[in-house]
Amino acid sequence: MANTRDIGAIAEERAADFLVDQGYLIVERNWRYKNMGEIDIIAMEGDTLVFVEVRYRHSRAYGLPESTVNHAKLRTIRTTATMWLMLHGSLNAPCRIDVIGMDMIDDTVEIRHYRNVM
Repeated sequence: MANTRDIGAIAEERAADFLVDQGYLIVERNWRYKNMGEIDIIAMEGDTLVFVEVRYRHSRAYGLPESTVNHAKLRTIRTTATMWLMLHGSLNAPCRIDVIGMDMIDDTVEIRHYRNVM
């Protein structure tokens, strides 16, 4: 049986594939900066950098997975994304934060993409 990290990697792979199918270019995955935080996917849509948080669940018993992205998590993503922009000399680049919620129930995968959540 796969562990949580393995399942998370599968969900992120499916999310990246979804974004590519939508015309995005994947720039980086699982980017971390020290103890600050992690960005699941960094992508380009046209000239806009997109920092993507991926959330998944195997059941809807506790609600939609994207509902777990709270204000504190969004602050962490914003701070980590700002560090990425600083380190890459891209502070003036257009950017946004998106969330992908994914249900992986039995053999069915349902993906919901929320653009510009912050």
